[in-house]
Amino acid sequence: TTSHPVSQGLIQALGVFTDTIVICSCTAFIILTCGDYATSNLSGIQLTQYALSSQIGSIGNYFIAVCIFLFAFSSIVGNYYYGQSNIEFISGSKALLSTYRIAVVGMVIFGSLTAVDIVWNLGDLFMALMAIINLFAIAKLSKFAFLALKDYTNQKKSGIKEPIFKSSSIDGLVGCECWQDKDDNNDNDIETA
Repeated sequence: TTSHPVSQGLIQALGVFTDTIVICSCTAFIILTCGDYATSNLSGIQLTQYALSSQIGSIGNYFIAVCIFLFAFSSIVGNYYYGQSNIEFISGSKALLSTYRIAVVGMVIFGSLTAVDIVWNLGDLFMALMAIINLFAIAKLSKFAFLALKDYTNQKKSGIKEPIFKSSSIDGLVGCECWQDKDDNNDNDIETA
């Protein structure tokens, strides 16, 4: 729950930046400082563990293992939540939600028993499909996103520490279910989903 969708978007952008730029760059630098990474015949997590343990000792293997466990667990929980939220929004069907939950458990089991290359290739395929769908949605909603950003920055410039979004402040925005004005006389009274 947030008072303005732009603040949620900024937090999400920070998360993507942290994962993509900071974490991935640190991993690359760890591997590059190893020196003999090209002759190790390792790849993926094993290469990262080898590179870190060559610099700080055997504790590096455990550190990377714990980091990967936390990353994998949080990714599973986060992606599960995204899927569940979308199913609840689109359909609300308990049978579909139960089927989705069974499929998630099945995919976790499948992923833990299957070769890593197959898991990564399937992950890449589904991320590409998700990106295509999101790019289409972004193209259709970009006008409203920019208007919401303008509303957010105008409120920040006027000294409001925590901007409040009102769907009526965006021209042409109809059917907004998450941020509907409850009372046009009270700017702080909003309904969030």
